[in-house]
Amino acid sequence: YQRRVRGLSTERRGMATDNNKKVLLMGAGGCGKTSMRSIIFANFVGKDTFQLVPTVDVDRSQVKFLGNLVLNLWDCGGQDEYLKAFLSSKKEHIFRNVAVMIFVFDVQSALPDKEFEEYRKCIDCLNQYSKDARVFCLVHKMDVIPKDQRDKVFNKQKTTIEKKSLHFNVECFQTSIWEETLYKAWSTIVYSLIPNADLLHQSLRKFCILTEAEEVVLFERSTFLGISHATNPRSADLYKDAHRFEKISNIIKMFKLSCLKMGTTLMSMEVHNSGFDSFIYEFTDNTYIMLIFVDPSVQPAATLLNIKNARAHFSK
Repeated sequence: YQRRVRGLSTERRGMATDNNKKVLLMGAGGCGKTSMRSIIFANFVGKDTFQLVPTVDVDRSQVKFLGNLVLNLWDCGGQDEYLKAFLSSKKEHIFRNVAVMIFVFDVQSALPDKEFEEYRKCIDCLNQYSKDARVFCLVHKMDVIPKDQRDKVFNKQKTTIEKKSLHFNVECFQTSIWEETLYKAWSTIVYSLIPNADLLHQSLRKFCILTEAEEVVLFERSTFLGISHATNPRSADLYKDAHRFEKISNIIKMFKLSCLKMGTTLMSMEVHNSGFDSFIYEFTDNTYIMLIFVDPSVQPAATLLNIKNARAHFSK
């Protein structure tokens, strides 16, 4: 049984507005573009991606994100015949009005030089039609590389990518559909598209301090991508794991999918132990919020009241 991932509705013209963002997903055939998109936006898990078939031409879909932000995802087929057309006869159609281009590199590729050449051609087209676009490069399938060699392999790829990126300030990530690294990359990508993201972070930081929480994290409702987080200044040295936010995204997303399979929905979750207290609750129409406390005297009822009182402000 094979199926193709589709979004909620088909994007028509690819025109970018303040809240309507064209996101271009490029890379060689079989590099994993559609698999990662299906995990982030279509509630797939890693094993489900074996059912997917190669993308034909361009698979366009719309994803509503945080209510009024619309991501127009253009998943471009990576087979040679499609890439040739995308970079020649169709290049204006593909590369105009792009807000973000995501180029996926297959770390297992037998033809790495060809991948880099195709990337450079994409950059040339982007420079011609969307000079202000953001560029993200995902060095994908990193789970096949031994952990003690990953940084070396990644840094070598990153150096070559940066040399071929012209004036674009490219951000690179190590990713795998089997690890939480995928959530880190896509959280950063989506955050770059959120209007007034700095204002959102300031409000979250203020809320963190007012509630005397150690950390507060905001998650998008459907994807459970981390949108923003704030750490209380007094707790800056308390947490050492730099990947904790994407790990939480992955764990709670899997639990949320398990709830859906049982015909239920995740409304809230609390974790209490000797080291901390964690509260995850529905927040606005489009988000969940998580608060972390280490002070055992903090009352759950007070935390829930603070969340309730903050909803109106964050819903604006």
